[in-house]
Parts: sequence; structure tokens; C-alpha cells
Amino acid sequence: MTFQDRLAESAGLVEGQLAQSLGLLPDSVLKSAMQYATLGGGKRLRAFLVLETAALFGISTADAMGAAEAIEAIHAYSLVHDDMPSMDDDDLRRGKPTVHKQWDEATAVLTGDALQSFAFERIAAAGALPADRKLALSGTLAEASGARGMALGQALDIEAETPGTPLSIGAITALQAGKTGALIEWAACAGPRMAGADIAPLKTYSRALGLAFQIADDILDVEGDEAKTGKRVGKDGDAGKATFVSLLGLDGAKGTARELVAEAVDALSLFSAQADYLRDAAQFVVSRDM
Repeated sequence: MTFQDRLAESAGLVEGQLAQSLGLLPDSVLKSAMQYATLGGGKRLRAFLVLETAALFGISTADAMGAAEAIEAIHAYSLVHDDMPSMDDDDLRRGKPTVHKQWDEATAVLTGDALQSFAFERIAAAGALPADRKLALSGTLAEASGARGMALGQALDIEAETPGTPLSIGAITALQAGKTGALIEWAACAGPRMAGADIAPLKTYSRALGLAFQIADDILDVEGDEAKTGKRVGKDGDAGKATFVSLLGLDGAKGTARELVAEAVDALSLFSAQADYLRDAAQFVVSRDM
């Protein structure tokens, strides 16, 4: 099976389970908006990382699925809020109107709130995992998505838009380690956490992967095709925002991304061919066009 086939297979499994779990919620506008924000699109890369790293440690797909649902729900919540006028003010996400455009801002706020709660609900229902492993997943996901991780990164990103506050490479790297990298790191470390194993190799892998992913996003904002990305491109440049591309140049950013891919692949040297799809994922994040 090729990497693309494996990614698509994983995405289909997670999509089906998310549809089933969301379908059990009481009928309401909120339920419809949660389904709209979460289903029917996206690469499901974070869920893929959960399932692949779980397999490395002998955790079944069934037992890992709750964590895969959880990371996709947190990611969806972050996009709903990020798209709002008070944040990035985007009208399109995955080629369709963003939640606040499809409904209104109040619905978008509540949709994000509910998806965040839903994530922890799914971990609590995560198969046959022991209670201490579920607790470890919940505690670390709270950290990765909150004031030590993604939310902090978003706050730093907003601060960086203030005129007269240019960012260095170090500052951008720290910002993106929270905004984008924290959830990717959590996803890639979910497997060893579920198994009670050492997370160090996959932490190294995921930190390089997450930064490469963000650099690729910055490159897509310059070179991407809106019809493929499903969202507005060129917005960072229009806003005069400091990015890896604006500081390193296009060629420099691409070179740095390649170096990070090599670092990610090297971190998997302890694992056998069973980690080949994770190695392929590192190559994928810098070659994608959406």
C-alpha cells in the first residue's frame, strides 16, 4: 500500500467514526455546525499519526480511535475559531464557507467550545485503554491545546501582527511550536503514551515534522493555488506578517524544510520498516499542495 493509500484509508476510518460519534449528539444547530466543521474534508494527518504510532507499539486501531477522534476535534475547533473575524477573518475553509459565514459568529464560538469538550469525551471512551493511560492522554492534550501550546501560539501570532514588533527566526519558531507543532507532537506521541513507552524518539520526530509542516504552509501561502488549498492564499504577505519565507526567502525556507524532514526521518532509526509510513509522512508534509 502506498503512503497516499494508507493516509486515505486512515482518514476514511476516522471520518466514519467521527460521523458516528457526532451523530449521537442531540439534534440542534450546534450539532449541525460541529458536523459541518469536522466532517467531509482534510487530510486527517494528526489522526494518521495517532493510529500509526499506536500500531508501532501494538495498540489496536479500535483502542487508538478515541485519541484519533480527539485530536481531529481539537484541530477542527482551532480552525473554526481561527477563521473568525477577530482572528484571521477568513471566508473559506476547505473550499466551503467558514462556520461563522455559514451560520454566525455566536454559533462559531459555541461550535469551537463544544468540539473542545467533545475531544476529551472521546478520550474517556477510548476502547480498552487503562484509566491511567487515558488520564495521560487527556492531561497532555489539555497542555498541547491550551496556554502552554496551541492557544499560546495563537496569542503570540496575534501579538506579532502589531506594527513595530518584527519577529526573529527564533521567535517565529517558538510561536509555531505552539500554534501548529503542539498538536502534531501530541498526535505522534499518542502511541507510546497509550503503551506506557518512552516518547523521546517520537517527540524528536514530531517536533521536526511540525516545524516542517508550518514552513510548508508558509510556502503554500506564497506559491499555493487557492483552488487546491481551499482557502485564501497570499494573506500573510498582504498583512506584512513575518513568516519563515519572509525571513529566510523562498529557497531558504525550502532548504530548511528539507533539513527538518531529514531530522524527522533520522529520529525513527530505532524503529523497523513498520515506521516507513511515518517516514513517508515527513516527506509528504513538504511536498503537499494543500
